[in-house]
Amino acid sequence: MHTNEGEHQVGRQRRRRHSAEFKAEVIAACQQPGVSIAAVALAHGLNANLLRHWIIKQERAEATPAQVATPSNTASTDVKHDFVPVTVAPERNRDDNIRVELRRGATTVTVVWPMSAAADCAAWLRELLR
Repeated sequence: MHTNEGEHQVGRQRRRRHSAEFKAEVIAACQQPGVSIAAVALAHGLNANLLRHWIIKQERAEATPAQVATPSNTASTDVKHDFVPVTVAPERNRDDNIRVELRRGATTVTVVWPMSAAADCAAWLRELLR
């Protein structure tokens, strides 16, 4: 297998072109558990940023329409939502409470925490968003 397509150029250095087979092999090496992209890039004489670009490009090509969030499918209950929309109130609550409003479909849940328990609220939100 060759990393470059074509013959080696003499003289001024040219941009290297890597075969699809080489790219697939290097990307597969990166997907092994516990493997560093930088280490794989170094072992193959590549820039780690270039290798990361190849990985992202392949992941986007493999993504199915159900995995890509679009306005038409964000209301679907079958899609796993990683983004939680948050509305920031322009004015502060008069009673100094933290108000969290969660929406999923037609269901809305409002949670009110006293400002004195802000750390507890943050811990609860971290656990909720795991």
